[in-house]
Amino acid sequence: MTLQLDPDRLFPADPATREVARGLYERVEALPIISPHGHVAPSLLLDDKPFSDPANLFITYDHYVTRLLHSAGIDLATLGVGTSAPVDPRSAWRILASNWHLFAGTASGYWLTHELSTLFGVDLEPSAETADQLFDTISRHLDTPEYRPRALFERFRIEVMATTDDPMDDLSVHRALAADSSFHGRVLPTFRPDAYLDPANPAFADKVGRLTEWGGTATDDFAGYLRALEGRRAHFVEHGAVSADHGVLHPLTVDLDETDAAALYRRAVRGELSAEESRTFAGHMLLQSARMSVNDGLVMTIHPGVYRNHSSQTFAKLGADTGHDIPLATSYTENLRPLLEKYGLEKNLHVVLFTIDETIYSREIAPLAGFYPSVFIGAPWWFIDAPDAVLRFRAAVTETAGFYRSSGFIDDTRAFLSIPARHDMARRLDAAFLARLVREGRISQSAADRIIVDLTDSQPRKVFKL
Repeated sequence: MTLQLDPDRLFPADPATREVARGLYERVEALPIISPHGHVAPSLLLDDKPFSDPANLFITYDHYVTRLLHSAGIDLATLGVGTSAPVDPRSAWRILASNWHLFAGTASGYWLTHELSTLFGVDLEPSAETADQLFDTISRHLDTPEYRPRALFERFRIEVMATTDDPMDDLSVHRALAADSSFHGRVLPTFRPDAYLDPANPAFADKVGRLTEWGGTATDDFAGYLRALEGRRAHFVEHGAVSADHGVLHPLTVDLDETDAAALYRRAVRGELSAEESRTFAGHMLLQSARMSVNDGLVMTIHPGVYRNHSSQTFAKLGADTGHDIPLATSYTENLRPLLEKYGLEKNLHVVLFTIDETIYSREIAPLAGFYPSVFIGAPWWFIDAPDAVLRFRAAVTETAGFYRSSGFIDDTRAFLSIPARHDMARRLDAAFLARLVREGRISQSAADRIIVDLTDSQPRKVFKL
């Protein structure tokens, strides 16, 4: 069977509306990619090593792909997930190709089709019969200079790409990339302090020990701990960082007085806090992080609502980030109020709110962003960065907050080759949504022409202070 990539994919079925969408998309199709939040390792571009094989490229590190295969009864270890044991890449690829039908209608299937067609010229649908032929075709491409990471970075027209980094990272890879005159993009680090702020994290004591040792202070000195965090943030700013990312279970913020916070901290580093006390301290540190963002200008992105490592058996066998993180209900209105009471009107604060719980887009996030100048609506993320979910998102937030309180598209991906597929999807969907508003007489054609360019380019630059 032929692998089809319809040139009018994701556009409305109505011919007249589709024509409007097509014209809007053409305005932004070739614009550079701004990717202010993601998880691609910067070493990929510094080392510029050829990709080893199709399975490593498309399967091993893409939990969107591996989790769906696991749901069909396939052992993740056979795909190279969570194991150091050698895995035959051709065998792993055959598993994906033989189960290609599982991805019909999914965002993963859409992105994979885009990648196979646009990057490798594949016109055969993956299957058990075509698996080896496709593996060989892709492998031949990967052996050429045009498919090295830096060449693809330029081919993708990526202007800015942010990574996600531990606060104690020396950022030498970012420094080397910035100093390399042969590399023309901007690769920015992102400060990710979760394990340093939450006593419930198993690594908290070790992380804080390293942090305070670097800061030259006693481990149980709360003021010294705060200064060390501020010092590491300054290190990131010096290396081009524009944001600090917070992956929290619940976006609770708590405003404690200094004495109470210091007392909790001293007990936290000794491992003496109850679950509720840990939650309170982490909530205070989310508020402290906002204070730091007011001072140093780092955009504050909040990614809540994920039950990490839901399958204890899988976690014990394969470790974290192996596809069994599951969404939880999320609420911002009450949880974020202490932070917004204290800092929500500060001009230097940008807070971008993400969710996997679609119910709060219209109920909480859009109303918050529609009042607080510091609050922006994060793009659909993780389980809902998918075509229908993106259209639901636009419908849910636009009538309350408009287009200019949103972040612009965020790909949030570890899969390097999916970056252009994801951004192209977002541009097509924005074109489709705007085309409907034009055809319904709700906005003018000239307004739509401006909005789609702004959503693609100027809005992410503004929100992330690029």
